[in-house]
Amino acid sequence: MTAEELKTSVDATDEELEHEGDIAADFLEELLDIADIDGDLNLDVRQGRAYVSVEAEDDSLSLLSAPDTVQALQELTRLAVQSKTGSFSRMILDIGGSRDTRRRQLESLVDAAVAKLDEGASQASLPAMSSYERKLVHDIVSDRGLVSESYGEGSDRHTVISRG
Repeated sequence: MTAEELKTSVDATDEELEHEGDIAADFLEELLDIADIDGDLNLDVRQGRAYVSVEAEDDSLSLLSAPDTVQALQELTRLAVQSKTGSFSRMILDIGGSRDTRRRQLESLVDAAVAKLDEGASQASLPAMSSYERKLVHDIVSDRGLVSESYGEGSDRHTVISRG
């Protein structure tokens, strides 16, 4: 992403983000129709991002809610939004509560890393993850009064936790 694309996406107004969410929802609705999957779409704007969540009363979203699948669908949806708006999208997609589930998994990873620190390690590395997941990890680590930094490039970028 270029600096201009990042600036454009960070400086988006709530109205632009709502429009982004509408485009994303239309794209996802078409995908769900093609796959013959029922789901309710909800749109929100938080922290300078459009959030789109897909929910269902039954377990029809279970196959789509796997973290890798959500990540892939999010990237496809971002590309669809970008093709309509001409601007990079930082939209976040949640399918069937997948983001809450992933946050709990990340909290467990952080807890395991903290246990290593408690056992005397000077630092603990977490596996490579997306920028969104690393941001969540940084927030979780900060809430626990510890320090974290990201290292590496591209798909190898990971978080290292220490006492500071």
